[in-house]
Amino acid sequence: MRIDILTLFPEIALAPLRESIIKRAQKAGIVDIHAHDLRSWALDKHRKTDDYLCGGGQGMLLKPEPVFAAVEDLRKERTKVILTTPQGLPFKQKHAQKLSSYGHLIFICGHYEGVDHRIVDHLVDEEISIGDYVLTNGALAAAVVCDAVIRLLPGALGDDRSPAEESFSNPDLLEPPAYTKPIDFMGLKVPEILLSGNHAAIERWKQKQALERTRRNRPDLIDPSGEGA
Repeated sequence: MRIDILTLFPEIALAPLRESIIKRAQKAGIVDIHAHDLRSWALDKHRKTDDYLCGGGQGMLLKPEPVFAAVEDLRKERTKVILTTPQGLPFKQKHAQKLSSYGHLIFICGHYEGVDHRIVDHLVDEEISIGDYVLTNGALAAAVVCDAVIRLLPGALGDDRSPAEESFSNPDLLEPPAYTKPIDFMGLKVPEILLSGNHAAIERWKQKQALERTRRNRPDLIDPSGEGA
Protein backbone atom coordinates (compact mmCIF):
# COMPACT_ATOMS: atom_id res chain seq x y z
CA MET A 1 0.00 0.00 0.00
CA ARG A 2 1.05 3.59 -0.67
CA ILE A 3 -0.17 6.47 1.48
CA ASP A 4 0.19 10.14 0.57
CA ILE A 5 -0.64 12.78 3.18
CA LEU A 6 -1.26 16.38 2.08
CA THR A 7 -0.71 18.78 4.95
CA LEU A 8 0.90 22.05 5.95
CA PHE A 9 2.78 20.13 8.67
CA PRO A 10 4.34 16.94 7.25
CA GLU A 11 6.39 16.24 10.37
CA ILE A 12 3.28 16.16 12.56
CA ALA A 13 1.77 13.51 10.29
CA LEU A 14 4.92 11.41 10.05
CA ALA A 15 6.15 11.49 13.65
CA PRO A 16 3.66 8.91 15.06
CA LEU A 17 4.28 6.64 12.07
CA ARG A 18 8.05 6.32 12.60
CA GLU A 19 7.95 3.92 15.54
CA SER A 20 6.96 0.39 16.53
CA ILE A 21 4.70 -1.70 14.27
CA ILE A 22 4.23 0.99 11.61
CA LYS A 23 7.98 1.57 11.36
CA ARG A 24 8.56 -2.17 10.88
CA ALA A 25 5.79 -2.36 8.27
CA GLN A 26 7.52 0.38 6.27
CA LYS A 27 10.92 -1.32 6.53
CA ALA A 28 9.35 -4.59 5.37
CA GLY A 29 7.88 -2.88 2.31
CA ILE A 30 4.29 -3.50 3.42
CA VAL A 31 3.44 0.21 3.25
CA ASP A 32 5.07 3.27 1.68
CA ILE A 33 4.17 6.54 3.44
CA HIS A 34 4.83 10.06 2.13
CA ALA A 35 3.78 13.34 3.74
CA HIS A 36 3.80 16.34 1.40
CA ASP A 37 3.87 20.03 2.20
CA LEU A 38 0.79 21.45 0.51
CA ARG A 39 2.71 24.67 -0.11
CA SER A 40 4.66 22.84 -2.82
CA TRP A 41 1.58 23.14 -5.04
CA ALA A 42 0.78 26.78 -4.20
CA LEU A 43 0.64 28.98 -7.29
CA ASP A 44 1.86 32.36 -6.03
CA LYS A 45 5.36 33.44 -5.02
CA HIS A 46 4.37 33.50 -1.33
CA ARG A 47 3.18 29.86 -1.50
CA LYS A 48 -0.18 30.88 -0.05
CA THR A 49 -2.56 28.01 0.71
CA ASP A 50 -5.35 29.79 2.61
CA ASP A 51 -7.70 32.73 2.21
CA TYR A 52 -10.64 34.48 3.87
CA LEU A 53 -14.16 33.06 3.75
CA CYS A 54 -16.49 34.28 1.02
CA GLY A 55 -19.52 35.86 2.64
CA GLY A 56 -17.64 36.64 5.83
CA GLY A 57 -16.84 34.62 8.89
CA GLN A 58 -13.95 33.96 11.22
CA GLY A 59 -10.75 32.20 10.28
CA MET A 60 -9.27 31.05 7.00
CA LEU A 61 -9.97 28.21 4.58
CA LEU A 62 -7.56 26.08 2.58
CA LYS A 63 -7.71 27.25 -1.04
CA PRO A 64 -8.79 24.81 -3.75
CA GLU A 65 -5.94 25.40 -6.22
CA PRO A 66 -3.05 23.69 -4.38
CA VAL A 67 -5.22 20.82 -3.19
CA PHE A 68 -6.60 20.09 -6.66
CA ALA A 69 -3.10 20.27 -8.15
CA ALA A 70 -1.64 17.95 -5.51
CA VAL A 71 -4.35 15.31 -5.87
CA GLU A 72 -4.06 15.46 -9.67
CA ASP A 73 -0.32 14.80 -9.41
CA LEU A 74 -0.62 11.98 -6.89
CA ARG A 75 -3.83 10.17 -7.81
CA LYS A 76 -3.50 6.72 -9.38
CA GLU A 77 -6.01 4.40 -11.04
CA ARG A 78 -7.35 2.97 -7.77
CA THR A 79 -6.95 5.76 -5.23
CA LYS A 80 -9.17 6.59 -2.27
CA VAL A 81 -9.12 10.30 -1.33
CA ILE A 82 -9.93 11.04 2.31
CA LEU A 83 -10.50 14.34 4.08
CA THR A 84 -9.91 14.39 7.84
CA THR A 85 -12.50 16.76 9.30
CA PRO A 86 -14.76 17.09 12.38
CA GLN A 87 -17.68 17.08 9.92
CA GLY A 88 -16.83 13.59 8.67
CA LEU A 89 -18.27 10.17 9.37
CA PRO A 90 -17.16 8.74 12.74
CA PHE A 91 -14.14 6.51 12.11
CA LYS A 92 -14.68 2.90 13.19
CA GLN A 93 -12.88 -0.40 12.81
CA LYS A 94 -15.04 -1.40 9.85
CA HIS A 95 -13.79 1.69 8.01
CA ALA A 96 -10.18 0.75 8.74
CA GLN A 97 -10.85 -2.74 7.39
CA LYS A 98 -12.37 -1.33 4.21
CA LEU A 99 -9.54 1.15 3.66
CA SER A 100 -6.93 -1.58 4.13
CA SER A 101 -8.17 -3.16 0.88
CA TYR A 102 -7.05 -0.17 -1.20
CA GLY A 103 -3.65 0.05 -2.82
CA HIS A 104 -3.39 3.83 -2.53
CA LEU A 105 -4.78 6.35 -0.03
CA ILE A 106 -4.51 10.13 -0.23
CA PHE A 107 -5.26 12.10 2.94
CA ILE A 108 -6.18 15.78 2.72
CA CYS A 109 -5.61 17.31 6.14
CA GLY A 110 -7.91 20.15 7.03
CA HIS A 111 -6.53 23.22 8.79
CA TYR A 112 -7.72 26.65 9.89
CA GLU A 113 -11.54 26.59 9.48
CA GLY A 114 -11.38 23.67 7.06
CA VAL A 115 -11.25 23.51 3.27
CA ASP A 116 -13.01 25.18 0.36
CA HIS A 117 -16.10 23.02 -0.15
CA ARG A 118 -15.32 22.48 -3.83
CA ILE A 119 -12.58 20.16 -2.57
CA VAL A 120 -15.22 18.10 -0.75
CA ASP A 121 -17.61 18.07 -3.70
CA HIS A 122 -15.14 17.22 -6.46
CA LEU A 123 -12.06 15.53 -4.97
CA VAL A 124 -12.93 13.74 -1.76
CA ASP A 125 -14.28 10.18 -1.71
CA GLU A 126 -14.85 10.08 2.05
CA GLU A 127 -14.86 12.52 4.96
CA ILE A 128 -13.60 10.99 8.22
CA SER A 129 -13.72 12.23 11.80
CA ILE A 130 -11.83 10.50 14.61
CA GLY A 131 -14.04 12.00 17.31
CA ASP A 132 -16.39 14.75 18.36
CA TYR A 133 -13.71 17.30 19.15
CA VAL A 134 -11.56 19.76 17.20
CA LEU A 135 -7.80 19.43 16.65
CA THR A 136 -5.41 22.16 15.55
CA ASN A 137 -5.06 20.44 12.18
CA GLY A 138 -5.99 17.22 10.45
CA ALA A 139 -2.47 15.76 10.28
CA LEU A 140 -2.84 14.09 13.67
CA ALA A 141 -6.16 12.60 12.61
CA ALA A 142 -4.59 11.30 9.40
CA ALA A 143 -1.84 9.61 11.42
CA VAL A 144 -4.45 7.93 13.64
CA VAL A 145 -6.36 6.59 10.65
CA CYS A 146 -3.13 5.44 8.99
CA ASP A 147 -2.09 3.53 12.10
CA ALA A 148 -5.45 1.76 12.30
CA VAL A 149 -5.33 0.81 8.62
CA ILE A 150 -1.68 -0.23 8.34
CA ARG A 151 -1.82 -2.67 11.24
CA LEU A 152 -4.51 -4.58 9.31
CA LEU A 153 -2.29 -5.13 6.28
CA PRO A 154 -1.06 -8.72 5.89
CA GLY A 155 2.21 -9.20 7.74
CA ALA A 156 2.13 -5.86 9.57
CA LEU A 157 1.53 -7.39 13.00
CA GLY A 158 3.61 -10.48 12.44
CA ASP A 159 0.64 -12.62 13.53
CA ASP A 160 -2.29 -12.53 11.11
CA ARG A 161 -4.66 -13.68 13.85
CA SER A 162 -4.08 -10.60 15.98
CA PRO A 163 -6.47 -8.14 14.28
CA ALA A 164 -9.33 -10.62 14.58
CA GLU A 165 -8.98 -10.75 18.35
CA GLU A 166 -8.96 -7.02 19.13
CA SER A 167 -11.64 -4.64 20.34
CA PHE A 168 -14.09 -3.62 17.60
CA SER A 169 -13.20 -6.59 15.40
CA ASN A 170 -16.59 -7.61 16.77
CA PRO A 171 -18.33 -4.23 16.41
CA ASP A 172 -20.68 -4.97 19.32
CA LEU A 173 -18.18 -5.98 22.02
CA LEU A 174 -15.00 -4.69 23.61
CA GLU A 175 -12.14 -7.02 24.46
CA PRO A 176 -12.36 -8.92 27.75
CA PRO A 177 -9.85 -8.27 30.54
CA ALA A 178 -6.40 -9.82 30.01
CA TYR A 179 -3.70 -10.82 32.52
CA THR A 180 -0.07 -11.93 32.62
CA LYS A 181 2.47 -13.05 35.24
CA PRO A 182 2.97 -12.78 38.14
CA ILE A 183 -0.11 -14.76 39.10
CA ASP A 184 -0.23 -12.98 42.46
CA PHE A 185 0.80 -9.31 42.46
CA MET A 186 0.49 -7.54 45.80
CA GLY A 187 -2.40 -9.82 46.67
CA LEU A 188 -4.15 -9.11 43.35
CA LYS A 189 -4.58 -12.47 41.65
CA VAL A 190 -5.24 -13.60 38.10
CA PRO A 191 -8.75 -15.12 37.89
CA GLU A 192 -8.49 -18.85 38.54
CA ILE A 193 -10.51 -19.76 35.46
CA LEU A 194 -7.65 -18.53 33.25
CA LEU A 195 -5.28 -20.99 34.93
CA SER A 196 -7.66 -23.96 34.69
CA GLY A 197 -6.68 -25.20 31.23
CA ASN A 198 -10.39 -25.60 30.43
CA HIS A 199 -10.48 -23.75 27.13
CA ALA A 200 -14.24 -23.96 26.68
CA ALA A 201 -14.83 -22.52 30.13
CA ILE A 202 -12.21 -19.82 29.53
CA GLU A 203 -13.92 -18.82 26.30
CA ARG A 204 -17.30 -18.56 28.06
CA TRP A 205 -15.68 -16.43 30.78
CA LYS A 206 -14.14 -14.14 28.18
CA GLN A 207 -17.46 -13.69 26.41
CA LYS A 208 -19.20 -12.83 29.68
CA GLN A 209 -16.48 -10.39 30.71
CA ALA A 210 -16.48 -8.76 27.28
CA LEU A 211 -20.23 -8.19 27.53
CA GLU A 212 -19.96 -6.75 31.05
CA ARG A 213 -17.09 -4.46 30.04
CA THR A 214 -19.03 -3.23 27.02
CA ARG A 215 -22.12 -2.52 29.12
CA ARG A 216 -19.99 -0.52 31.55
CA ASN A 217 -17.76 1.43 29.14
CA ARG A 218 -19.65 1.51 25.81
CA PRO A 219 -23.36 0.74 26.35
CA ASP A 220 -24.06 2.47 23.02
CA LEU A 221 -22.54 -0.53 21.21
CA ILE A 222 -25.16 -2.83 22.74
CA ASP A 223 -28.06 -0.39 22.56
CA PRO A 224 -27.48 2.34 19.96
CA SER A 225 -30.78 3.97 20.95
CA GLY A 226 -29.20 4.96 24.27
CA GLU A 227 -32.18 3.64 26.22
CA GLY A 228 -30.13 1.15 28.23
CA ALA A 229 -28.82 -2.35 27.67
